[in-house]
Amino acid sequence: MNQLEALRQYTTVVADTGDFRQLAQFQPQDATTNPSLILKAVQKAEYAPLLQQSVAGAAGRHIDELMDRLIVRFGCEILQLIPGRVSTEVDARLSFDTAATVARAERIVAMYRAEGQDPSRVLIKVAATWEGIEAARILEERGIRTNLTLLFSFAQAVACGQAKVQLISPFVGRIYDWYKSRAGSNWDEAAMAGANDPGVQSVRAIYHHYKHFGIATEVMGASFRNVGQITALAGCDLLTISPELMAQLQASDAPLQRALDPEAARTLQLEPVRYDEAGFRYALNQDAMATEKLAEGIRAFAADAAKLEQLMQAAAAA
Repeated sequence: MNQLEALRQYTTVVADTGDFRQLAQFQPQDATTNPSLILKAVQKAEYAPLLQQSVAGAAGRHIDELMDRLIVRFGCEILQLIPGRVSTEVDARLSFDTAATVARAERIVAMYRAEGQDPSRVLIKVAATWEGIEAARILEERGIRTNLTLLFSFAQAVACGQAKVQLISPFVGRIYDWYKSRAGSNWDEAAMAGANDPGVQSVRAIYHHYKHFGIATEVMGASFRNVGQITALAGCDLLTISPELMAQLQASDAPLQRALDPEAARTLQLEPVRYDEAGFRYALNQDAMATEKLAEGIRAFAADAAKLEQLMQAAAAA
């Protein structure tokens, strides 16, 4: 079997794309989207009808409602092609507003329901700020499942576990990017590959903590830069992978062994960790990488959300 098939023995494979026409080739269980992926997809001619459908009858509707209509349209199309769940992201500009995040998430779920979709197949993506984690806690209590994204630190993961969120998405590739950039010419790619990759090590620590202490939150590694990062996390609950990297896995028949195992995690000697708000903020502040990448990620997703708004306003005015 190829590596993609082998990976599926241990891990749920998730497609990381807004270009849902690519999904059939790889047959993922779930799919994730974000503002950047939707922005990229919606500029392709084949997705123009979805944009037009989303702005139809736009008179009197606020642009943020039209944005949600668009991302839900993409989500509905994706749900027709996969057996599992789709993750749909709340506007990153609300990352520090708990009440607004909850309201926006509830509207998105209501839109899915109005389209005849089962809300249990939808995960609401929220940035893993303190406010976002609190919003996720409230949403989970109301029966809305969440996916906490832009997660770079152990402290964020611990707080998400305490909030009993459904799933977290630690960003392997962006952690790798930060350390590689800091090292500059001293970076040794071969020495820092596989299990030594700092992004891989971050996910392994989170996975071990969750499995050791029986935390039900699912771990989904995300934002991969190379196949080695993926194979080093075989056995993680889920991995969300771009179509390009899935194609590389599909083309390789190199052996692939399980790297993460819940039974092995339970045998480790680990100390329990908990955070209140002050402790969380301090721990995040002490982690320069996580602080910088979280801020950078929110800025990038917010900028792409603004660009998507501009496209929709132009389409509505046309």
